[in-house]
Amino acid sequence: MNSWLVKGGEIVSTDNVHHADLIIGGDMIEAIEAQAEPALKQDRIYDARDCLVLPGIIDIHGDAFERIVQPRPGLMFPMDVALKEADRQMMTNGITTAYHGLAISWEPGLRSMQTARDFMSTLTSLGSDLAVDTKVNMRWETFAFDYCDEVIGWLKTDPAHILSFNDHTTTNLGHKIQSSKIGRLADRCGLTREEAVAMLHEVWERREEVPAAIDRMASEGRALGTKMFAHDEDAIEVRRQNRQMGISVSEFPMTEDTADEARDHGEAIILGSPNVLRGGSQNNALDATSAIKQGRCTCLASDYYYPAMMFAAFKLVDEQAMSLPEAWKLISLNAAKAAGLDDRGALEVGKRADILVVDKSSRRIKAVFVAGQKVLEHE
Repeated sequence: MNSWLVKGGEIVSTDNVHHADLIIGGDMIEAIEAQAEPALKQDRIYDARDCLVLPGIIDIHGDAFERIVQPRPGLMFPMDVALKEADRQMMTNGITTAYHGLAISWEPGLRSMQTARDFMSTLTSLGSDLAVDTKVNMRWETFAFDYCDEVIGWLKTDPAHILSFNDHTTTNLGHKIQSSKIGRLADRCGLTREEAVAMLHEVWERREEVPAAIDRMASEGRALGTKMFAHDEDAIEVRRQNRQMGISVSEFPMTEDTADEARDHGEAIILGSPNVLRGGSQNNALDATSAIKQGRCTCLASDYYYPAMMFAAFKLVDEQAMSLPEAWKLISLNAAKAAGLDDRGALEVGKRADILVVDKSSRRIKAVFVAGQKVLEHE
């Protein structure tokens, strides 16, 4: 059985920081003791003196892999190469559980259904080759009603995936052809701006089919026990309607009122850690730091930049917005709860041994353990 003694570090629990030794047995945390000794001669010891010992980061919405699959417009790399590289980047940044934000859309190109199929089949084939426990946040576009059967099939294969309801079609229709949003749409589709706008209007003609598709997907999600998120909610009424369908998590709410509606019902609210790190939203949406202070954000996701999660948590501590245990829960325990994972997110006996060892002074990650296996170590 895999056995480690992580010795001499400062354990970051859910409510305090204290000196203790942590014992890993197999894939679980076996004990946390004030001063532990190796139980067996074959126990391996990791010296965590002058380090913080923290729960592994849980990223419930990360689409930075898109920039690895398609680093330049029209240039696509093999999916296995991209997913292995994303795995290395996430591991290096302390992410031990990841939900790749996979767009399932009517678009051609990067976010096409064919790309999604390639992604899902490659992820299955890679299996244990990936160090990070990798799952999928299926960003289903509500106008992609032609692909409901396939998405439902993927969810039945693994109901632990997340189903997120997205509508970028209606949003994009509101942008002028010269806007950066239309430019990005055209680039990832491999089209001119004029062609992209024409395609948008063509899809919009089938808008009457959307409500039935949403009802069907929500019904299937409820039946499977799949966690369902709603992306970019922009009104209280939208949050209430989604709640009635069993969509219990508000992902990147656009207004304070919408976030308040979720908060007042004890629902998880996800915002982007780059928002905290950069000091505001790139889309003129909620300011994440202010939202956290006001109880309008319970979880942070990497969104489009893997390094942001750890740095955002430490920034909140440095700015005295909250304590380290409170800040770290935004990227560990709270994220685990939002995703429906009750076996990780905290350093507690019986939990999965997903652990980071971070130099206290430099805040450099020195070691990463995933399910008890040491997958990364730096001097």
